[in-house]
Amino acid sequence: MQINIWWQIQLAKSQLEGTQFVVTKFRSVKDRETGILKQVEVPKRIKPWWFQSNEGKVCFSVRYGSWTIDLAKGKPSVEVESGEELVKALTTIKIAVEAGELDSQIEIASAKLRSGFGK
Repeated sequence: MQINIWWQIQLAKSQLEGTQFVVTKFRSVKDRETGILKQVEVPKRIKPWWFQSNEGKVCFSVRYGSWTIDLAKGKPSVEVESGEELVKALTTIKIAVEAGELDSQIEIASAKLRSGFGK
């Protein structure tokens, strides 16, 4: 979870600075000529957790897999004024996760995510 929040912070910062933030992963690919599997490094797609509202504000929610985590009871999202405030809010949430303040919400989302694999 902490890595994903860090990725979101870095993605938001890169958008503010007009730079590219790329995370890579390794993928197994079969060589067409030899038939041997080899590992190649490819960029990992990171979907931003935020969008811009019609009023020009930035809205975001914290995700665990495909599930949205309630930051407070019945409050799954946050609205901030700008990209700079988005970075500050994501940093605050990262600190809360590291302190264990969202452990119960993460455990609920984790259980829901795991239950989808048992079908």
